[in-house]
Amino acid sequence: MATDLPDYSDDPAFAIHVGGKLEIRSTIPVRDKDDLSLAYTPGVARVCTAIADHPELAYEYTWTSKVVAVVTDGTAVLGLGDIGPAASMPVMEGKSLLFKEFAGVDSVPIALATTDVDEIVDTVIRMAPSFGGINLEDISAPRCFEIEDRLRAALDIPVFHDDQHGTAIVSLAALTNASRLLGKPLSQMRGVIAGAGASGVAVCRILLNAGVGDIAVADSKGLVYRGRDGLNSVKQALAEDTNKAGLTGSTEEALRGADFFIGLSGSTVAESAIAAMAEDAIVFALSNPTPEVEPDVAAKYAKVVATGRSDHPNQINNVLAFPGIFKGALDVRAHSITEGMKVAAAQALAAVVTDDELAADYIIPSPFDPRVAPAVIAAVSAQARAEGVNRI
Repeated sequence: MATDLPDYSDDPAFAIHVGGKLEIRSTIPVRDKDDLSLAYTPGVARVCTAIADHPELAYEYTWTSKVVAVVTDGTAVLGLGDIGPAASMPVMEGKSLLFKEFAGVDSVPIALATTDVDEIVDTVIRMAPSFGGINLEDISAPRCFEIEDRLRAALDIPVFHDDQHGTAIVSLAALTNASRLLGKPLSQMRGVIAGAGASGVAVCRILLNAGVGDIAVADSKGLVYRGRDGLNSVKQALAEDTNKAGLTGSTEEALRGADFFIGLSGSTVAESAIAAMAEDAIVFALSNPTPEVEPDVAAKYAKVVATGRSDHPNQINNVLAFPGIFKGALDVRAHSITEGMKVAAAQALAAVVTDDELAADYIIPSPFDPRVAPAVIAAVSAQARAEGVNRI
């Protein structure tokens, strides 16, 4: 290492990253020439020829059916923003680590040196034959919407942007259980979402599909509503389906009398705005590392409080969803991950918390709860078969 670089040897986070967090290992031994002749030439040629004649055999005789590509361009990494592909790799390696640890899914982190939508789409399409699924990660909005839509249309394997749908699935599960705890149906709730990026839009969509009464969404310029100038196509569509009351002010103004708040913006919300929410309010302040409102402050007024942090109860963590979702889809060789499969995952995740366990500080299970992955895997696989998107 060059001597002019900083010394991080005393930092335990750097210590576990030395050499990266992943490796490729063989699944068969190569002990002698007979093993070599089967694993590689000449024996491998028979397998190649069979796949050339019957392409679907690739799912059985290569790793394709069980490996996911974790793809980023490094433009929206965690709370760090646009840090580029090289700096994103520790996060992408971490994502692959979580795939393996929580659901036994192998994956390969791929950081692309381009932010051009056409180039990203073309690149992923070209490498797709090597994988059973594509997990898009940390790609900035609104580009992420187009990239996912185009890849879903072009490929016959699952394509899933976790920043959108993982957050949405876990948020729906948590809100479902908060609703169950409080005895207040989702259909009777009015909510406010701060943030109209990838996760904010996806959370809003899945909650609307689940029957939430009304949601007002705010971006950096205020509430999204019909007729507001400067809305991109995604926000225009959102304006058509949300904010039935036609509110035009700020997030904090919309919180007056609201039943729930979900923060996905990195902004701050005043204590007085939380105090003005409805009785038995629900607050999910999910920005990391600094929530929109501190949990202890929110708890003065809200009945249920969740964050994106591991040092507080009710952590809304995508790792509760994406490993099991991909495993469930891969197990039945699904050609896509449908809205129904996402809702099924959320319902299964919510159901992990039994009536005896349900409490204000326990509306969502821990990622380390051994019931989580099997429940999500089974639900996703069953829903894929019910919808006919499975191959086996």
